[in-house]
Amino acid sequence: MFSLDDLTPALIVFDKDGTLIDFNFMWASWVMELAARLEAATQSTLAPQLYQAMGYDASRHTVIAGSPLAAHSMAELYVLTGRVVHARGVAAETTAQILNDAWFVPDPIRMARPLADLPKLFAALRARGIFVAIATSDDRASTLATLRALGILEMVNAVASADDGLPNKPAPDMLLRVCAELNVLPRQSAMIGDSVADMRAARAAAFGFRIGVLSGVSSEQDLRNDAEVIVASVSALMTK
Repeated sequence: MFSLDDLTPALIVFDKDGTLIDFNFMWASWVMELAARLEAATQSTLAPQLYQAMGYDASRHTVIAGSPLAAHSMAELYVLTGRVVHARGVAAETTAQILNDAWFVPDPIRMARPLADLPKLFAALRARGIFVAIATSDDRASTLATLRALGILEMVNAVASADDGLPNKPAPDMLLRVCAELNVLPRQSAMIGDSVADMRAARAAAFGFRIGVLSGVSSEQDLRNDAEVIVASVSALMTK
């Protein structure tokens, strides 16, 4: 069984949604609420179109791996949502007003369901002298609020988020920024994430370790070609 004892990096970079917290609990609920708000505002049925554009499987109540909802920033999802509304025949100016009124971000306290005892995990990493960082497609304000609500903000050494002006994963820029900030070589670093984009970002950044988790949007088959190790969730790191 893979555990912390098998890791020897100077830095571990974690993805957030689907890796540290339950992805579907937060984002499936969010896109359903957004669809309801938009339908109320437009007096039309557009949930199916929104779900298809976002990559949400309503029949299974799951987010589709590799979809915009799984990988895009909030700014990108905002634009995508506007296109869905406009495509229903709503005038551009009205679309902008509807979207402005209906748009919201998930509550980082109410909707952040941890996938492990994260304070215990992060404390164990820090006790071993390992830096901890977060690289996420979410925005910085909501990311910091989530980490604070989870009780781990003070144990995180660096954060790279979608609104930092860097290309999103699978580009390596977020990971390389964190390494530079903490003065750690990429080959001394590990990436832990639930998506192919996480693993490919780590590969592009020449990280020494790539660990995929099955707690988010991706299957073992999805991750097999890009992750060096695949575990059920970050809780597997605590087994020894």
